[in-house]
Amino acid sequence: MRVLVTGGSGYVGSHAVRELTAAGHEAVIYDNLSTGHRSFSEGYELIEADIADEARLAKALDRIDAVMHFAASAYVGESVINPQKYFCNNVVSALGLLDAVLAANVRVFIFSSSCATYGVSRSLPITENVPREPINPYGATKLFFEHALAAYSVSHGLRSVSLRYFNAAGAHTTGAIGELHIPETHLIPLVLKAALGAAPPLAIFGRNLSTPDGTCIRDYVHVSDLGRAHVLALEYLAKGGETVCLNLGTGAGTSVAQLIAAAEAITGRIVPHSYTEPRPGDPPALYADPSRAKVVLGWQPTADLSEILRTAWNWELKLQACNYCL
Repeated sequence: MRVLVTGGSGYVGSHAVRELTAAGHEAVIYDNLSTGHRSFSEGYELIEADIADEARLAKALDRIDAVMHFAASAYVGESVINPQKYFCNNVVSALGLLDAVLAANVRVFIFSSSCATYGVSRSLPITENVPREPINPYGATKLFFEHALAAYSVSHGLRSVSLRYFNAAGAHTTGAIGELHIPETHLIPLVLKAALGAAPPLAIFGRNLSTPDGTCIRDYVHVSDLGRAHVLALEYLAKGGETVCLNLGTGAGTSVAQLIAAAEAITGRIVPHSYTEPRPGDPPALYADPSRAKVVLGWQPTADLSEILRTAWNWELKLQACNYCL
C-alpha cells in the first residue's frame, strides 16, 4: 500500500516509516519539519509542508491508499501554557486533514493517539474501557480527534485505528534514528544525558509515593515496537477491520528508581540525581493492559527494558559524538 505519513520525520513517525518499508509498503512522508528532522527522512520521498496547507495536502493525497497521522504538537507542559497552539494544530488542522482524506476517497486511517486521553486512571492496568478524563490540553486534543474519527466512521465509512501509546522509548537498532526533542522532556534521554554529564543531575519528582520504592511507575515500550503496531493496524484495516482504539504498552511498569539502576548497569556510569516534590496531577503509577492489541492486531512488544536502554544509549553516544549535528 502507498501510505502518506504525516509527521514522518519525527520520533515515532520515522520508525513507523521504516517498519512500513520493511513490510513491503511505500511511505510518503509529509512533514513541515517544525519538530521533525530532515535527516530522518533521507532515502524517502519527503513533502515539506504543513497539514494546514490545503492545496499541498490535496496534491499529496493523490494515489494514496492510507494515511498514518503523527503530525501534532506533543508537549504536555506546553499545552497547559499555550492551549491555543494545541487546539489549532491537533484539532483544527487535523480536522482539515480528515476533510482532505475524505475528498481524496481514502478510507483507511491510523492515528497516533496517547495514554494522555485517560488522565489519572482509577484502576490499573489501564484498559481501553476505563473512563477517558484527560487532565491537560494535549490529552484533550487527542481525545477530541478520536471522537472525530468515530463520527467519520459512521458518517463516511472512514475506518481507523487509534493507537494509544504509553511511554515511547529507545532508538532504531541501526542507530540511524532515535529520540531528538528540543527541548528534551522524556525521562530516558534525560537519564542518559545525566549519566554522560551532558545535562544537570536528574530531578526525580517524588520519593514517597504509593509505589513499592516510592518513585513513579511508567510503562516503557520500544519505539520500533510502536512502529510495527502501525503496520499491523494498516494491514488489519486493509482486510476490512472496523474502527477501534487500542493501547500500546508492555503491560508492566518500571519505577524511576528501577530505570536508573538499569541505566547504570547498561552504561557503566552513575546517574546523578536528586529528589523534588511530586508534580501536581502526576499519578504515581500508569501502565497498560495491551491485551486487546494482541487479540485485534496480533501485536505484542518484543523489546525489553534492557534493549530499550541499550539502543537509546547507543543513540545518545552518537548524538554526543556529532554534537547534535543531525
